[in-house]
Amino acid sequence: MPGSSTPPASLASRRELTAALALTLLGAGGLGLPLSALAQAPERIAVAGGVITEVIYALGLQDRIVGVDTTSQFPAEALKDKPNVGYVRALSAEGVLSLKPTLVLLIEGAGPPDAVSLLTESGVKIVRIADGLTSDGVVTKIAAIGAAVGASAAADRLAAQTKARFDELATLRAGVAKKKRVLFLLSLQNGRAMVGGRNSSADGIIALAGGINAAEAIEGYKPMTDEAIAAAAPDIVLMMRNSSAHNITPDELFAMPSFAQTPAAEGKHLVRMDGLYLLGFGPRTPMAARDLMAAIYSEAAIPPLKTAAAP
Repeated sequence: MPGSSTPPASLASRRELTAALALTLLGAGGLGLPLSALAQAPERIAVAGGVITEVIYALGLQDRIVGVDTTSQFPAEALKDKPNVGYVRALSAEGVLSLKPTLVLLIEGAGPPDAVSLLTESGVKIVRIADGLTSDGVVTKIAAIGAAVGASAAADRLAAQTKARFDELATLRAGVAKKKRVLFLLSLQNGRAMVGGRNSSADGIIALAGGINAAEAIEGYKPMTDEAIAAAAPDIVLMMRNSSAHNITPDELFAMPSFAQTPAAEGKHLVRMDGLYLLGFGPRTPMAARDLMAAIYSEAAIPPLKTAAAP
């Protein structure tokens, strides 16, 4: 009824289930432990965000993870060994809580909001991690994840190692004489291009690799018209290997009217990279940006990062 404060039956039942799961977790029945013992037990971590999973594995704390989301594709054993809580933006609060976590780590943008609200109401500890898309943002992210899981010292070492790699990358970037324009193509739907504009993860990695985002006039991930693509004049088209259009060949792509008149079409310059490696913004990002730089500026023979071999 209009004006009624009573929640819909489906939402009410979900809240009751969430509360029951939370009570099961917090009571002696949840883990077979009294609260005093539970407080001393290692945290049971549920993760929504592939970069969070990657950092926890890098810290050697993977045994504490009780569930991961579908973006947790590195290392490969994460999704094989751990229960799947669903896509990072389509989580089920009941599914997460059924794993009896004592800590839930959510990357910025995890959701939907209703599921996050139910998790919050359950009383389980939740830590939200900002998804920084710059070198400083990645270093801060690693430190924040380490602090959340009680491994600040190890995380600080990983963050310092990652910063050293970003510093070396910056030196390589400074040596680029003439920057090239790069268009990140997320997907092709009915022949229409979905691209990565400014303030997107694609924009961030292109900048780190010393390129210019050809879609900088667009905010986030949005469709781009044929005319706009031609006017953007990309020198390189960048795609994820596992994108919805990953089967398209360079010949097919550059035969399309939207791409045929671009500078990239002349040499059919299409670069494909693994999606999480390219856009994960975690400890591997300096190497990913270097690899992208080497692909963009193939004539410059960009060397590998010396700091990548550091222990």
